[in-house]
Amino acid sequence: MLEGFFEITTAIGVLGVALVWQGDSLMEMFTIGIDEKRALKRHKRTALKSAVILLVLGPLYTVAGSIMGLPLASCINLVPW
Repeated sequence: MLEGFFEITTAIGVLGVALVWQGDSLMEMFTIGIDEKRALKRHKRTALKSAVILLVLGPLYTVAGSIMGLPLASCINLVPW
């Protein structure tokens, strides 16, 4: 049950990042001001960093936690392979 919760929240997080990225790209096409475009690019960069953290830390915790013998690592499996 705990593994399913983490998988669902990870999937929702990745979907949210994709929606934010696409929304920012759409807004960037209709934005005229240079400062607004910079702010949107900064927001897209922040969303990309969040996605990397989300997709890297889950599998890293599973692998490192099982090596260290952490109890939650055995019931959380976010490794895609």
